[in-house]
Amino acid sequence: MPARILVAEDDLKQAELIRRYLEREGHLTVVVHDGREAIDEARRRSPDLLVLDVMMPKVDGLDVCRVLRADGDIPIIMLTARSTEDDLLLGLDLGADDYLTKPYNPRELVARVRSVLRRTRSRAEGEVYRVGELEIDPSRHEVRLTGELIELTPAEFKILACLAASPGRAFSRQQLLEHAFGFDHYVFDRTVDVHVMNLRKKIEPSAGAPAYLKTVYGVGYKLADKAVSHAS
Repeated sequence: MPARILVAEDDLKQAELIRRYLEREGHLTVVVHDGREAIDEARRRSPDLLVLDVMMPKVDGLDVCRVLRADGDIPIIMLTARSTEDDLLLGLDLGADDYLTKPYNPRELVARVRSVLRRTRSRAEGEVYRVGELEIDPSRHEVRLTGELIELTPAEFKILACLAASPGRAFSRQQLLEHAFGFDHYVFDRTVDVHVMNLRKKIEPSAGAPAYLKTVYGVGYKLADKAVSHAS
């Protein structure tokens, strides 16, 4: 389905290449060349998705992501020349839906755009998931425990929502990255482990004896598929 896409890329040739590929897919595409313009255009046009270069003049892409995440839940694909695990963790915690390292094939970017749009549209129409006293509402982007709102980072929420959509199913770390974020080759075990550790601190009655987020040894993680006692 065609979408309204904002591209923030300061390299003029690269920006034009992205625009052509996206328009060939039928998307209505607007291009800006600095972070300040990206924020202004995103607020003015409310695009369905933002393709955002990290290294931007005036306001860098990370700060653009911070500002727009405070405004709402616009899907964001970050483009960067940096590919360390710490960069990936930071991008996910700021709320990026996908993370593509330069140089990349424009066809891969188009495929990532398609995947992110499909996932975000599906989440917007999703049901509310409940396990015991834990409630995950993807459309409202809210998690409640015993009725109390729990503050999660965007990355934590996506991982929990992914697990909640298939309670009892064991996901490998790579599968969680793929299902929650669309990543298919940034496979850092610690990326998922760090977020699961932080989630447990926020939702578990005892981090040492998880009642909700279970470790499946030799595989990865799963969410409990039946009610558990929060007092246990």
